Amino acid sequence: MGQGDAMPAHAPLVVAIDDGYAAYDQEERLLAEVGAGFAVRPVRGDPAAAVAAVRDADVVLVRESPVPRPAIEAMVHGRAVIRYGIGVDNIDQQAARERRIYVANVPDYGTDEVATQTVALALAVVRRLRLHDREVRAGRWSTGVLAPMYRLRGRTLGLIGYGRIARMTHRMLEGFGFARVLAHDPTADLPPGVEAADIDRICREADLISLHAPMSAETRHLIDARRIALMRSTAILVNTARGGLVDLEALHAALASGRLLGAGLDVFEREPPDPAHPILGLDNVVLTNHIGWYSEESMRDLQRKAAEEAARVLQGHPPIHWLNRW
Repeated sequence: MGQGDAMPAHAPLVVAIDDGYAAYDQEERLLAEVGAGFAVRPVRGDPAAAVAAVRDADVVLVRESPVPRPAIEAMVHGRAVIRYGIGVDNIDQQAARERRIYVANVPDYGTDEVATQTVALALAVVRRLRLHDREVRAGRWSTGVLAPMYRLRGRTLGLIGYGRIARMTHRMLEGFGFARVLAHDPTADLPPGVEAADIDRICREADLISLHAPMSAETRHLIDARRIALMRSTAILVNTARGGLVDLEALHAALASGRLLGAGLDVFEREPPDPAHPILGLDNVVLTNHIGWYSEESMRDLQRKAAEEAARVLQGHPPIHWLNRW
């Protein structure tokens, strides 16, 4: 079913296949207003469980669990799959397109939060907070130099991707006095003072490199051993976008050898990362648990916007952020 289709004769149902939110009052209220039921059926990342959970759903709301082709094809009344968030690589968009089932996301939430997380990680690495926090907690107090630190003023900021979050990150970092800002995003209109550059040039010239690109087959390991080798020895890499953009093994090798000054990572290709991975033991990397999106306000925004998209579809309209267009 797609744009302009009539409402189904049965009572419509919206199913969330991931739990974890403190309350679902917004979903229940907004969907009740359009005559739809709402249910939470956690599948815990199990594709087979997803097939059973979505079978009678008109709209599926999903966080991290996969929605593969068998789940799409099992939807008897399927009208949309909506991601609580931005990335949709866990949803088979082609299978949904074949069924005329909308795939949509919520790209316009948490912008302040992820940008703040990006800046926080960058500053934590720049000022070696992990190393010095450990020293103080261990009772070691020294005003000597434990590891080199460099000021940001006069240096070069590199942004790979220049969407909402990158633009906000840029605005937040403006006060630190970067002399140049390089950005790579063929689809973006760059503002005055931001210079278009390819990724290799950013890797060669930027002192702080922040990733804001979407995840796809083409962008997997966008930052690989070759590009890391282009970076300055004083460069810092921050990733609050998608973990798969970075070859973690290559990044670890560079950080462990001192080839790269530091990194801040909120996302990983495998989440959670292997607790035995050696990158977790390095002092020049700051790690957080994919929490950049979160504040109490952004979580409420996300749930409301996802529910509004579901209600829009159930009223016979395409979602605002429709991705798998036909």
